Amino acid sequence: MPTNTYQTLVEHTKKLRLLEAVSALLEWDQETYMPKGASHARAEQLELLASICHEQKTHSSYANLLASFIDLETGQLCCSHLSQQQIVSLKLLQRDYKKQAALPNKFVKQFAKLCSQSHGIWAEARQNNNFSLFAPYLEKIIEMSRQKADYIGFKDHPYDALLDHYEPDMTCAQLDPLFQALGQQLHSFVQQIQKQPRADTSILHGTFAEQQQLDFGKLILEKVGYSFDFGRLDLSTHPFSTSFHPTDSRITSRIHKTSVLDCLSAILHEAGHGLYEMGLPQDFYGTPICEAISLGIHESQSRFWETFIGQSQQFWQYFYPLLAQTFPAQLGHVSLDQFYRAMNAVHPSVIRIEADEVTYCLHILVRYEIEKALIKKELSVKDIPDMWNMLMKRFLGVEPASDQEGCLQDIHWSMGGFGYFPTYALGNLYAAQIFATFETLHPDWGQRLAKEQSLNFVTTWLRCEIHEHGHLYSAEELIKRVTGQALSPEPYLRYLKNKYTLS
Repeated sequence: MPTNTYQTLVEHTKKLRLLEAVSALLEWDQETYMPKGASHARAEQLELLASICHEQKTHSSYANLLASFIDLETGQLCCSHLSQQQIVSLKLLQRDYKKQAALPNKFVKQFAKLCSQSHGIWAEARQNNNFSLFAPYLEKIIEMSRQKADYIGFKDHPYDALLDHYEPDMTCAQLDPLFQALGQQLHSFVQQIQKQPRADTSILHGTFAEQQQLDFGKLILEKVGYSFDFGRLDLSTHPFSTSFHPTDSRITSRIHKTSVLDCLSAILHEAGHGLYEMGLPQDFYGTPICEAISLGIHESQSRFWETFIGQSQQFWQYFYPLLAQTFPAQLGHVSLDQFYRAMNAVHPSVIRIEADEVTYCLHILVRYEIEKALIKKELSVKDIPDMWNMLMKRFLGVEPASDQEGCLQDIHWSMGGFGYFPTYALGNLYAAQIFATFETLHPDWGQRLAKEQSLNFVTTWLRCEIHEHGHLYSAEELIKRVTGQALSPEPYLRYLKNKYTLS
């Protein structure tokens, strides 16, 4: 048995988590309330915190402490009489330590500062439709991402090292055939749906007051069990969710004055992320158990709420009368059936976060192919706009009119998030399997919503099945535990086929 107690280790890892929470709070402020002129100072602050966190994670004293419980190279446990939570925590901590120790502290500092600086440049480039302004920074981010992959190591593809950060143990070898099959089926679905009569989507557009949109969004948040005692809703250029503790989980949305669903869908999407973080086991805060499993599982929670619940007839049978009362001039003459058909219209478009649920994953496949090519040096930054437009044409049959609505639309590359995008598609697949199980167990959930005027029972089910386990299981283990099946695209494809009555 080690002379150090397990509690000593937890106290150390909790300090690390608190430091990371401070850094995340600064990043949240950068996206919401920070003055534009403070970007340089914020970059230095984030650089310092990244350096401190990395030093603490790789310091010899921490390494020795962790090594008294688990072999840092092999992952072999050095002691017995441990709980399941302790065993899983130690294995995850050892895994993280090996990755962190492989990265030089100087590299970590430089990358954090570069990404902080790049964020402001990306926002300016996007606003002015000027890819050349962002390109030099993106060049540096990609080069450092390649270096990161080399430091960490990989077996087959350098992209695997980056993907693993967001979706542990996932590889290109697994994703390539999965995404190829998914892309082919979705492309076929889109072609079939396009032959059907098109719904009138103009009824969804008008002039919708900003405060009324936010107030209705808060009503939805209240009904799904999002607690404002432990969270808040703000505005940002790109909707996002962040959490510093299960008692402090924040979300943002953005306002389209002519499209109320853009704001409400984003709120429901981010609420899924926020509810997941609120439901993590607080008693294990500071250990990996009080963390999400992966971004794919995280995205499953946001897509579960945004599309499988939020774009269903059952949901709007309750909420649409309230929405029409809120905006009588815009929606008072629109029936529920017209509204439902319009909001579920399938029409290939250029903006990912505004995409319908049938074409959404095709947007991810575009980004996946570009990222792999960039990391493997098969594509140069200057050629991204042309490659983007070509792949959009191939996968979705549309081309952006500008880089602003093309390769500059997403924030992720400015954050250094190479390897992030595939988790969006995985999230849809996970969510479909989870929803199929939920609907089998609760076929009357729409009636319950109308009766109870709340969706708290849905949140409670997700909390019991997914949230409160934290990172006790891998994504693969959790999906099998909840649904009884391994990850498969079939439940997602079946859901789309049934909803859109495809033969």
